Amino acid sequence: MTSREPAEFYSALKSEVETVLVGNTDIVEGLTIALLTRGHVLLEGVPGVAKTTMATLFARASGLESGRIQMTPDVLPADITGTHIYREKTGEFELHRGPVFTNVLIADEINRATPKSQSALLEAMQERSVTIEGETLSLPNPFLVVATQNPIEMVGTFELPEAQRDRFQQRLVVSLPDREDERRIVDAFDERPTLGPDAVEAVATPDELRAYRERLDEVHVESSVKEYILDLVAASRDHPDVRHGTSPRASLALLNTSKARAMLHGRPYVIPDDVKELAHQVITHRLILDTDAELSDTSPEAVVDDLLERVDPPGSVALDRRNGLGVGEPVAESRE
Repeated sequence: MTSREPAEFYSALKSEVETVLVGNTDIVEGLTIALLTRGHVLLEGVPGVAKTTMATLFARASGLESGRIQMTPDVLPADITGTHIYREKTGEFELHRGPVFTNVLIADEINRATPKSQSALLEAMQERSVTIEGETLSLPNPFLVVATQNPIEMVGTFELPEAQRDRFQQRLVVSLPDREDERRIVDAFDERPTLGPDAVEAVATPDELRAYRERLDEVHVESSVKEYILDLVAASRDHPDVRHGTSPRASLALLNTSKARAMLHGRPYVIPDDVKELAHQVITHRLILDTDAELSDTSPEAVVDDLLERVDPPGSVALDRRNGLGVGEPVAESRE
């Protein structure tokens, strides 16, 4: 066990990553949450915003091993999971483990691989194991898949099927830096042109990360907050612009990520703002819009915005009135 608080670890992790890349602290938070809750991340952004570098920096600062696969149409499932190779000298087949056997697997430009190769990650993401020619092998612990994707270049790509997208706990969008942050990046690389992941030191160990995972069980979630999560998920299924809403996997993702966010911010309990902050990254990639919404250029992000407007969080004036409480009277339960 570690004596350092999770919030202290998270602060050190952000500072270490920012020695190379400035800004996008929400990406570091999302990756940390996914790591502590056994989730996986779909990292989206235009070319040149350092998606792959961000994932590599995060892995190195977390004290974890990382592996990278450049996903292309000619990548085969065995290139990801591994295979048995015949050794002529010994006359025996030898297991060759693929790049999936690592702590942080970076699947670069995942939508450039064929659906068959994309699906090779499904077992690894869900079961934390892979099956090679009938032999099931466990993956390292912790294990996290970070898949990158370019949302504006679709020629020669294969859209991730719904079942694959649902395996990703979060979809994080890497935005362009503002001018101040970009100036700091330019200055840093002007002083050290070879600045890269090697400049980052590990601020944690795998054992420490596993200890933080165990502490998630201590984070309290009021029934009213759980109801808020369920209300958001239910509203996504009934929204007029949505053909298929989110599955129970989204409910569990909102619950677990909210607990992790609370812990990283130094709280032993979840507040509605934790859920609201995570709603976009947990829900948007799981929504399937109907044809009319797609033709009218309605985005999943706009739908989630609408959900957050329609669904009243615990303690809100509208919900207090609906429950027969006085305005401003707290909705709370004992944590005993």
